[in-house]
Amino acid sequence: MRISVVVPCYRSADTLPALVSQLGDVLDGHEVVLVVDDDGGIETWATAAALAVARPEVRAIRLARNVGQHAALLAGLRAARHEVIVTMDDDLQHPPAEIPALLAALTDDVDLVYALPEAEEHGLLRNTASRLVKAGLAGAMGVRNARLVGAFRAFRAFLVRGLDGVHGPGTAIDVGLSWGTTRVTGVRVRLAPRTAGRSGYTLGRLLRHAADMTFGYSTAPLRLVTYAGFLVGLGGFALVARLIWAYASGETRIAGFTTIASMVAFSSSAVMIAVGVLGEYIGRIHTTGSGRPGYVIREQVEGPVHASSR
Repeated sequence: MRISVVVPCYRSADTLPALVSQLGDVLDGHEVVLVVDDDGGIETWATAAALAVARPEVRAIRLARNVGQHAALLAGLRAARHEVIVTMDDDLQHPPAEIPALLAALTDDVDLVYALPEAEEHGLLRNTASRLVKAGLAGAMGVRNARLVGAFRAFRAFLVRGLDGVHGPGTAIDVGLSWGTTRVTGVRVRLAPRTAGRSGYTLGRLLRHAADMTFGYSTAPLRLVTYAGFLVGLGGFALVARLIWAYASGETRIAGFTTIASMVAFSSSAVMIAVGVLGEYIGRIHTTGSGRPGYVIREQVEGPVHASSR
């Protein structure tokens, strides 16, 4: 079984040499694809390119601009050449020594294996946001086994074909992988503490990614707008019924300004929310239809072994 390890890189010049060295010790002779984001700094690209020149198993891909982790990862997945793909972060928190455990779980009846941390990796807010994202994956997007989802995974390369039609911004790799298989499992692994730098995957970026997944792969917000419309309608019906009752009971009091203003504000808010949700979908349709690519590869560096095998 030949393996391609895909690593999206961002400001990781300090960790890449150790990561590649550890990968070489664990997976001797297999392929390592380093996808370097252009906004990650020239030092990161220089380090990745030097590793590709020095080590025949390494290929370095430089993107033309910052596109985000998932789009960069997609570029690496499409460039991978072997039958099993392992994805991992570049910060050494995903120990290469745990890869054999993922591969052992990739049995004949399993297509996708996620690494489950023995202990939570981040703070309370980040972990809570992560749980909410996974709940959204399971509910709104119908991703089975969403609780297993993580960046450290091993899966069969045929699943990448399910991502062939994915273009433009807002890529969600785990949603795409769920389209290809339901044979998913997880294994417990011990993650390492970060040794250099800090995570670029902040709470804000995690929430933006959640929004991309929600509007890019689900119609749940549209259904929520429909439900909100019904609620506003019921509120208006209740107000009309109240006014009719007041008239029939002989009340002569003129309807107050507060009631009217409140209903107008409530209705206007519902309309603006609906317009905003529709705008999100229309904007994404426009972006996709305009032909905007999810990424552009600027250059690649690979050793003579890979170059001769193409």
